[in-house]
Amino acid sequence: MSTHPLLRVEGLRVALDTGPEVLSGVGLTLGPGEIVGLVGESGSGKTTLATALLGHARRGARITGGSVTVGGVDVLGLSPRELRRARGGLVGYVAQDPATALNPALRIGTQLAEMVAVHRPGLRGRAAAAEVGAALDAAGLPSEEAFLRRYPHQLSGGQQQRVLIALAFLPGPRLVVLDEPTTALDVTTQARVLASVREMCRDRGAAAVYVSHDLGVVRGLADRIAVMYAGRVVETAPLGTFFPTGTTGTTGTPGASAGARHPYTRGLLAASPDVAVRRAPRSIPGHAPSLTARPAGCAFAPRCARADALCREETPSQTGQGPEHLVACHHPVAVPETAVADVVADLPEVRPGADAEPLLRARDVSFSYGRAHRVLHEVSLDLREGAFHALVGESGSGKTTLARVLSGFGGHVTGTLSYAGAPLAVAGTDRPAELRRRIQYVFQNPYRALNPRHTVAEILRTPIRHLFGVSQDEARRRALDALDRVALRPEIARSRPGELSGGERQRVAVARSLVCDPSVLICDEITSALDVSVQAAVLELLTTLRRDGLTVLFVTHDLGVVRAVADEVSVMHRGRIVEHGRTGDVLDDPADPYTRSLVTAARGAVTA
Repeated sequence: MSTHPLLRVEGLRVALDTGPEVLSGVGLTLGPGEIVGLVGESGSGKTTLATALLGHARRGARITGGSVTVGGVDVLGLSPRELRRARGGLVGYVAQDPATALNPALRIGTQLAEMVAVHRPGLRGRAAAAEVGAALDAAGLPSEEAFLRRYPHQLSGGQQQRVLIALAFLPGPRLVVLDEPTTALDVTTQARVLASVREMCRDRGAAAVYVSHDLGVVRGLADRIAVMYAGRVVETAPLGTFFPTGTTGTTGTPGASAGARHPYTRGLLAASPDVAVRRAPRSIPGHAPSLTARPAGCAFAPRCARADALCREETPSQTGQGPEHLVACHHPVAVPETAVADVVADLPEVRPGADAEPLLRARDVSFSYGRAHRVLHEVSLDLREGAFHALVGESGSGKTTLARVLSGFGGHVTGTLSYAGAPLAVAGTDRPAELRRRIQYVFQNPYRALNPRHTVAEILRTPIRHLFGVSQDEARRRALDALDRVALRPEIARSRPGELSGGERQRVAVARSLVCDPSVLICDEITSALDVSVQAAVLELLTTLRRDGLTVLFVTHDLGVVRAVADEVSVMHRGRIVEHGRTGDVLDDPADPYTRSLVTAARGAVTA
């Protein structure tokens, strides 16, 4: 790291107008060309810190102390006019959702040209066009006129995200802040976006702060990692400290928790699935504290098995644990290898009999939007009873369409479906009520799938009474039983979806399906937007339900999750299943070139 940091953050504090602090004395340094991965659970303060680097605090909050210096410029000391010029020219920003960050009414070329005109007014004509072309080339995008004339909605999600990256780097900023830019992208698109970020930082000498809840992404991109919890940075270290090259933990996982010293960091690593090794992700017990109920002393103490009276009374300060390795913990783990086995356990792979009759079967299924656009091409799939079957592929491969066809959402479908050996109608409205109950679908976005005006109790009681015709008392009892099955407290029944965390909402969505007593649960990307600990809790839940006899079809683009929990995997590409088999066989020795590209991209995210 440079002896003259490009970014220096000291004692940064952000508080709500009502009093509680969101950030508490955060410090961070970053050299030219260096990328730091900022990780932690939802609510840890990552995005608050990221936006504070631009001199911004969200509505209802304010920056109350500390300093942010970028390239010798005191960002927090700038006037409003100077700050507007600095945002983009000095500090670039890449938002999580390009669909909302790009102007839908302007062509891509117009938006790029405006960025040059505002922040580099000396460039005009051919010189400006050359800079735009160079930024697009560096981001892995075409620079021809046909592409520049497109509107954002005419681009794929990965292309939109790389346009944002080109916009961020175009003015030549010293620092670029990237807020979860690959969360919803499939593995190959994600790999291309990360490569663009890495190359542009290296070639242009810009530093970058990369916010993510995905440790696999950070492992493939960052030079250093900063771990946040409850508004504080609890551990920082070079990437090699957390993931030493060529080392193996006691369970056979490469670098498993090898250098992490803070118990929270080790918990995050244990919760992260690994595409290379089949192991059960372990969620961190308990919940992160709310802003208004942070405990005295170490905020992680209520969830930490190592906590004692000192931890509950005194906030720990950062201490050095090695070269550039700082940890804020009263009792940092001294010998990490001895604790790896406590948090990582092998997960056995269930092998359904090859001769067993599939519970749910699709044969030669095709699906079209209207008559012109075909999405599925004669797809066949077997879901064996009690199996955990993963369906993977890039965005647009047809995964969700196939899942919805199996669930009975209908459309222009040809081919045949069967359940337990009997014909199954394509349209759910043509299926008997008993079969509609038996096959349940969990949507990717629980907030949109749950009625925001109803309490959790009402959301769960409605299908119970509709399907089973039981009394209100019995419906209430079954609703509470369902909450218990998904590890939610009974008092959550009184809450509405907007009052819950993302992980809690997702478990409520699973509980709503479970009250129907299904035989098949179809889950559509239900962990893609969750942080690793909440994701681990949801996967633990599904694994437990599978052991109770539930059949699960799990749609995902995360091959680490597939390795962790799936018995079988089917790979989709351009509306066709190109490979199918036991999970270990497919991921360790893929036969199809497309599958090999997915596995290579996934392994690259954790080995680059």
